[in-house]
Amino acid sequence: MSKLLDMFTQARRAQGGSGMGFLGKNRTDIKPRAAALVVEFATADAASAEVALKAGADGLLFTWDGKDSAWLETLKDYIDAAKSNNEKAVYGLHITGGWDKLDRESIEQLKDQGINYIVLPMKAPARLLASQTKEVDLVVTVPMREGEMYPIFIRNLTAFDAINAVQLDFGLSSSIGSMTIEEILLYRAVREAVRFPALLNVKATLSEADAYTLITLGIQAVVLAADSSNEKTKQQIKALNELLVKVHQEDKDKVTVLK
Repeated sequence: MSKLLDMFTQARRAQGGSGMGFLGKNRTDIKPRAAALVVEFATADAASAEVALKAGADGLLFTWDGKDSAWLETLKDYIDAAKSNNEKAVYGLHITGGWDKLDRESIEQLKDQGINYIVLPMKAPARLLASQTKEVDLVVTVPMREGEMYPIFIRNLTAFDAINAVQLDFGLSSSIGSMTIEEILLYRAVREAVRFPALLNVKATLSEADAYTLITLGIQAVVLAADSSNEKTKQQIKALNELLVKVHQEDKDKVTVLK
């Protein structure tokens, strides 16, 4: 199993703060949760990465414009250092440009920088869907579009074996918890159309009502944008993890009652 898919599975299992030897010795104990938690960074920063992993993040996602190859070497150093805080953490690279230079070989080489998966937008070259590699997983960003035909259109993504997961870029408002059944059905239709494991962008201000609504979409991980303040990021991660634990436990209890 790939590290990305394994991260989705591990989220529903208890995780201790200590790893083998000194690895993960300072990481927060994590209870089973409704979804894994990934923190996304606009830039690579060793201190910020360390804070996020110690606070309980399951993985980190970095943004790269595809231009500065030297930046990847710097990122490798940060990832190597971060591994001492969580040996099971998963690292992704959101590639926002420079796709014309990407090919199967260059994607495989990202593994050497410590990257486990890449995230590509819908406007990336279609040829990359044929660049399947066992070294690095491929995640495609799925935006929300209006129209009854959109779920049928987006369902065609399932024809490509190279895709391992999708990142749902639904742009949900801050009042997710107040959405009606009819409104959530529009998003659910798109989610049903792309039957891949899914990551979903969420806001730091996610409430309990919001969380229950999001769970109806059947997601495997949430993506939280890192704050400019490491201390705020730390508190946001802890709060979000606690919320995901609560939602998972109550959902588990409901299943037990039904049995």
